[in-house]
Amino acid sequence: MKLRVEVVAIDCLMVRLFDAIDEANMPWMLAASQRLRAVFGERLIDLVPSYTTLMLQFDMLLCSPLEARDLINNALRDLQPDTCAGGRRLEIPVWYDASVGPELSVLAARCGVSEDEIIRRHSGREYQVFALGFAPGFAFMGLVEESLASPRLATPRKRVAAGSVGIAERQTAAYPALSPGGWNLIGRTPAPLFDRQRDGYSLLQPGDRVRFVAIAHAEFLALGGDDTPLEEQP
Repeated sequence: MKLRVEVVAIDCLMVRLFDAIDEANMPWMLAASQRLRAVFGERLIDLVPSYTTLMLQFDMLLCSPLEARDLINNALRDLQPDTCAGGRRLEIPVWYDASVGPELSVLAARCGVSEDEIIRRHSGREYQVFALGFAPGFAFMGLVEESLASPRLATPRKRVAAGSVGIAERQTAAYPALSPGGWNLIGRTPAPLFDRQRDGYSLLQPGDRVRFVAIAHAEFLALGGDDTPLEEQP
């Protein structure tokens, strides 16, 4: 870990702990987040974890930028990961089908395997939730195996249905709501990923570990899934 503090705004600092994305970073990120929340207390406005950084916004009426830097350095001095800490383990059901995941067949053709094999590979490992971003409840997870890694679409879609599960590079995610998007879609989940009535709003939080579980069309519908095919877009 190489601690660096960078200025984002007059009341916002970026705490950089690592330079490269790695699943091994997460225990350190969680430990740093806990310490910073404890040390800043009511002076903290927001703390946003990402793959390698923590963006920290503080109340300037209670804390100057210099004091904020001192608090960060003191909080993270001699930081050690808590090997017992970690998020929840969750299973997310997915109906993998080309009608809602048009890149499923594209990935199969590129890899020279069947669509069933792509499904087996995607659902065959546990993914770490690294960060939330892009849209409320959108969880960046990884890492998918290298054979499935795919660049974002050259032209993003204007409308991606809620629940759409996709891959971008070695990340995977599910769209919590209808939105534009350029990820390679391979299926759809009926799970409500964002709910204003839920504590914390988002189903997934950084540090959680997720396994996608393939389900049949009938179960997808029974769980409240919308099987409207993805619209063809110019």
